[in-house]
Amino acid sequence: MTKPDIRDRQVPGGGEGVRALDSRGIAGAATLVMLLFILSRGTGLLREIIIGARFGTSAELDAYLAAFRIPDLLFQLVAGGALGSAFIPAFAAAWTEGSSREAWLLFSRILNLLTLCLVVLCGLAMLFAEPLTARVIAPGFSAEQQRLTASLMRWMLASTVVFGASGLIMGALNAVQHFLMPAVAPALYNCAIIAGAWLLAPHVGIHGLVIGVAAGALLHLLVQLPALLRQGVHYRFSFHWQEAQVREVARLMAPRALGLLFVQINFLINTVLASGLPDGSLSSLNYAWLLMLLPQGIFAQAIATVAFPTFSAQVAAGSRAQLLQTLTSLLRLVLFLSIPAAFLLFILDEPLIQFLFQRGRFDADSTQAVAYALRFYALGLVAHAVVEIVVRVFYALHDTATPVVVGVATMVLNIALSLALIGGLSYGGLALANSVATGLEMLLLLLLLGRKVRKDSGEGTDGEVTPGLPVGELLTSGGRSTLAAAVMAGGVLFWLTILPESGAIFGIPAAWFAAFTGAALGVVIYVLASFLLGGAETRQLWALARKRRANPTLTQK
Repeated sequence: MTKPDIRDRQVPGGGEGVRALDSRGIAGAATLVMLLFILSRGTGLLREIIIGARFGTSAELDAYLAAFRIPDLLFQLVAGGALGSAFIPAFAAAWTEGSSREAWLLFSRILNLLTLCLVVLCGLAMLFAEPLTARVIAPGFSAEQQRLTASLMRWMLASTVVFGASGLIMGALNAVQHFLMPAVAPALYNCAIIAGAWLLAPHVGIHGLVIGVAAGALLHLLVQLPALLRQGVHYRFSFHWQEAQVREVARLMAPRALGLLFVQINFLINTVLASGLPDGSLSSLNYAWLLMLLPQGIFAQAIATVAFPTFSAQVAAGSRAQLLQTLTSLLRLVLFLSIPAAFLLFILDEPLIQFLFQRGRFDADSTQAVAYALRFYALGLVAHAVVEIVVRVFYALHDTATPVVVGVATMVLNIALSLALIGGLSYGGLALANSVATGLEMLLLLLLLGRKVRKDSGEGTDGEVTPGLPVGELLTSGGRSTLAAAVMAGGVLFWLTILPESGAIFGIPAAWFAAFTGAALGVVIYVLASFLLGGAETRQLWALARKRRANPTLTQK
């Protein structure tokens, strides 16, 4: 969820439609989006730092994390990725055809139906919060922990209804190439939770966090409303669910919702399994997961957020060859950024965790527990990043079924691997299962997309012949990035061996010094190695940076 005001068209009137950005335009827009993703992820990281200092890896925090399961399930099924993957292509298609009135009517109907559905489902979940906690979410918790989880869950369910409306507004703004306010919204959400942890938690305990969640959801919505009004929104109080465009959104949404159901079931099973492990296991998994998502969010999600409306516009215009060219360029860029990030997370795990979290109730044992899970999650970072891009191409092609079938299959594998590995690896087995399953998901999606492209090959409306997916080019680019990352890893490991493991260096704690200098040295070595190996991505990013310095309004047309 997530940016500067990046527009390629005049919005009111809808005559020009949504103009697709080319791969260079996407890279320029994504650069700005990445900066704002850094803001979002940075505030999210600060949120976790403060929460860690207040609660460490405690039973209270385990209850707080478990309380998210049902609210997250309802949000994802009704208003999260399922709705976004279906709504954005339909909205973009209506707008591209030149009818902003029809696009906003579709928005109004989906918003009304979405809100009604969430109110009913969240109300039922509030009513049955305690039995859901005891029998479904965390049967391994103590009775006191279960009561606390149910109480926290009710607060979060109320915020889910607000998030539903906010998520749809975010999708509409992204569809018309406006990214600023959707990028600011998550940062405000995080700031509200930070305030809850910092100001309220000392007085009301873990309930301070859920008060922050509720306030953050409201801010997430309100900050986007002015941008929505500037886009010329025309709201209608309409519930015509049988209208053709609404049915099309529902048709596209149904398979994706099924896939997300299995994803949430997997998270739920992880919660159930972790609830039977020693206190702090679920918290350790959560910290490690968030650290893995930090580079994934900055790189892959930022690029995917900017690219999705362009993918949809290219499909609507029949420009399949341009779609494939854009996808290839973005996949190479994602590989270039995510591969070294995975290496650095694996190598700098404990120094990084000590620098970020080890204070207050988050002690050395907590650091080792989180590092143990992070090593397993880091193995899947590249796969998570690639999947983030590839699934959006399927959605833009109005094919939500294929990624869902693949996702369901890999989630079943994930669950099976979790059950098999938890006995020998404890909660580390849950992290490893996720990485292995996501890696297989990536491979299957790329294979099926290549087949789909070849099957649909032919001359599009733009007069171009669509080639197949350039597997060789992607393998060469990925291999070059892996080799450069391996050189980087060797240099960073050597540097760590000559640093003291404890004490202070220039007045800085040794672990902090290792994290800072190791990351900086790694970036320098990786860029130099990539340049010497002939990687086009380094030159592309350098040219983009020089162009942006020469024309800072490049992507603000």
